[in-house]
Amino acid sequence: MAETTDRKCYQIVDAEKKACKKRDCRHFLLCDKDLNCSIIAARAGPKTLQEIGDYYGISRMRVCQIEKSILKKLKSGAKKINAFDPSPGE
Repeated sequence: MAETTDRKCYQIVDAEKKACKKRDCRHFLLCDKDLNCSIIAARAGPKTLQEIGDYYGISRMRVCQIEKSILKKLKSGAKKINAFDPSPGE
């Protein structure tokens, strides 16, 4: 793992097919199935709310609440973007 300057951490973990041991990594998950990496887990496809909750040690209902909050923020941001008129005023 000495070549971390050339490749990202998750690329090295994926190439070696060994679970990551860097608990301070921002992509670390406690899940040996996905090599302890959130990026590798995301590539594996959609996850259930329960699986996501298990990764982060929170309930599936809390994951649902977070998801709803994010979707609400995204929708309100889209309205602001659509209302924005970049043309110069006359």
